[in-house]
Amino acid sequence: MAVHWEDRLQEPEPTVSPTAGPHENPYLIGVGRADCTGPPGDVPLMGYANVEQTAAGIHTRLFSRAFIVDNGSKRVVFVTADIGMVSQRLRLEVLKELEVKYGNLYRQDNVILSGTHTHSGLGGYFQYTLFMITSKGYIKPSIKAIVNGIVKSIDIAHRNIKPGRIYMSKGELEESNLNRSPHSYLNNPAEERNKYKSNTDKQVTLLKFTDLDGDGMGMLSWFAVHAVSMNYTNQMVSSDNMGYASYLLEQEKNIGFLPGEGPFVAAFASSNLGDASPNIRGPFCANTGLPCDYLNSSCPIGGLKMCVALGPAGSDMFNNTKIIGENIFKRAKDLYGKARQEVRGPLHAAHQWVNMTDVTVQLNSTHTSTRGAKPKTVEGDPFWDGIRDALLGAPSNETQDCHRPKPILFSTGEMTWPLPWHPSIVDVQMITIGPVAIVAIPGEMTNAEVVVAGLCNIYTHYITTYEEYQIQRYEGASTIYGPHTLSAYIQKFRGLAKAIAEELPKGPEPPFFKDSQLFSLLPAAAVDKKPINTTFGEVLEQVDPEYTVGDVASVTFVAGNPRHSGDMVRDKTFVTVEKYHNSTAYWDVVHTDASWETRFHWVKNGAESNATIEWHIPLSAQAGSYRIRHFGHYKQRKGFLETVILAYEGVSDVFRVSKIT
Repeated sequence: MAVHWEDRLQEPEPTVSPTAGPHENPYLIGVGRADCTGPPGDVPLMGYANVEQTAAGIHTRLFSRAFIVDNGSKRVVFVTADIGMVSQRLRLEVLKELEVKYGNLYRQDNVILSGTHTHSGLGGYFQYTLFMITSKGYIKPSIKAIVNGIVKSIDIAHRNIKPGRIYMSKGELEESNLNRSPHSYLNNPAEERNKYKSNTDKQVTLLKFTDLDGDGMGMLSWFAVHAVSMNYTNQMVSSDNMGYASYLLEQEKNIGFLPGEGPFVAAFASSNLGDASPNIRGPFCANTGLPCDYLNSSCPIGGLKMCVALGPAGSDMFNNTKIIGENIFKRAKDLYGKARQEVRGPLHAAHQWVNMTDVTVQLNSTHTSTRGAKPKTVEGDPFWDGIRDALLGAPSNETQDCHRPKPILFSTGEMTWPLPWHPSIVDVQMITIGPVAIVAIPGEMTNAEVVVAGLCNIYTHYITTYEEYQIQRYEGASTIYGPHTLSAYIQKFRGLAKAIAEELPKGPEPPFFKDSQLFSLLPAAAVDKKPINTTFGEVLEQVDPEYTVGDVASVTFVAGNPRHSGDMVRDKTFVTVEKYHNSTAYWDVVHTDASWETRFHWVKNGAESNATIEWHIPLSAQAGSYRIRHFGHYKQRKGFLETVILAYEGVSDVFRVSKIT
């Protein structure tokens, strides 16, 4: 969340000028949004680390949303994208593109990139081995779509910059997040826990952007919740609960525009969501329906695998996404309408590269701790430890001492083949807009003093308190720099706060590996085949002739692999729902695959594939005649060695939609 800095960090406070007077010149403000979806077929989804969970269609499209603020002498940029997290590789590629376009205007220090943490976005945009293994390596079409989308959103904000004002509003949101590790939280000191009325951060912080006439330009909001309402069984690209909140507010503000279009930009960004789950009914045993064991999150029969957390609608992930997204949207809409506290004052930005393997943390006046190597861990097991020692060697004594009480499976900080398994050099970054400080955290925070914008710039897993680390639940076990990770980051961010007024060393730059050094485990998409006596785009299962609002219209086409659609994956659509207008004899597009109401299922069967398009007809749909169209591309052989990619399209029969009588 964006907060007044003095509310969160006790000492030392940053040097920030006081709020300016009422006659100060307004800011220059630019907002922009662009598609960053990527190829929705075959590519692993990023978040659940399940290589079998690969993209097979689109639930909702993914977007990057950019906000530029300029006071005439300095400029800052905040971008939040519908992706799992920002990787170091992604950030470096974006900044290279910005340098080519804008020179030194957009830089390491004044551009923050954040991910919403949807677990249903595409992977393949990392350069460290552990992440590459879980997403089938480095997938160029995937990262290209994200880089292009982020840069384009900044381009749009840059072109549209104009004088405006910023207002801030804060409030609490209930029944939308739950602490998934309450046992770990209770290990924090009582005097710290007593400062809060809940074990989960309920605060929503919102920035409202307007032009000088008071007309809304956009909104940027932070709330602590995982974007995991779409669970690990989902195979459609989806922006999840935070994306749905953006969808609702943008559709309300951009009247007459299709999703992803229109001038108003509404962004719901991640904050300290490390242990904040949208599954507010808590964990239950899938086989018995009884609550899971409190301490171990396991079931008497089936163990950990049978323990699943449920959202407000139980196991229906689409309704869970809808409910949580609506809750976030409604609270933000309310706060947006109430925003009266104007944000004024100077802009500042500070950034530093930090090698987390050798940071010395000042624990108190007499004791320090030095960060060690970075392991990826699971619960210790003699069998797997033996396999590890035989193949890779045991972790060093230094590493084991550094990370106690964590049992180490793979000492990834000491593993460098074929590339380093985890990053050593990370970003710490902070920007201020008047009295508002946005601190870019490169991971998933739990209960910490300095928590502002999460999953920024590079991904380093979780960041727990020292006390939560001792419990070694998932969050603590995934805190890769050891028990004093939070203290290290607080120390570095305090340094950034001072750097607002002082010069700060740049720090060691991270590696940027050549494409030839990166590996991909995803084979090229094969030539498409189709059933005998059919053509691509031909209807296999036709729509019904009539539907009533609330029904689901469905049609299945002979399809090609979505990976063959290239640039079609951005700024275009695989699906349209169209309504016929008698007066003009014109088909009007009312929905695309960016709409909540449509679902594009891509079903692969060997070299053949189908596309099933569903339109969940909303109660607001007008009565009339409709059709569903599907667009795509297929690969076929041209001669013995060459292949060619060709476009196709299909259209359903016309069907009638009527209102409920």
